Amino acid sequence: MPDNVLIAFDGSPLSERALTYAIENFAEATLTTIYVINPIDSIIDVEAGGLPVAEDWYDNARDRATRIHTTATDLAAEHNLDLNTVTEVGRPARSILEYADDHGIDQIVMGSHGRSGIDRTFLGSVAETVTRRARIPVTILG
Repeated sequence: MPDNVLIAFDGSPLSERALTYAIENFAEATLTTIYVINPIDSIIDVEAGGLPVAEDWYDNARDRATRIHTTATDLAAEHNLDLNTVTEVGRPARSILEYADDHGIDQIVMGSHGRSGIDRTFLGSVAETVTRRARIPVTILG
């Protein structure tokens, strides 16, 4: 059984399923959700309106992260579990993998697709990259 489990959580139904799976299967482990703010998402805003728009975008992204973490901690509380939450800024797959390496994570749990709504035949690009590059077990839920 893993001691430290990282759950990629973006508030999507599949990420909620991943968190529920982790809660039900790894309740004795330290559970941490990670939400990644992807600065690539702001490029259009910056090009459209300049720096003030970028600052607004980042503030909105931080607010969204707070709401997402609240959803995750509420779900864990329903199972009488404490949950660590972390927000990173960067490319999602890379941020998940680096956090896992840097913090002694020994299991990653995530949904097969995130909020982007872009479906791929089998896995979303973040899930696929994490699965291919992780040095630890990765559980993907679809």
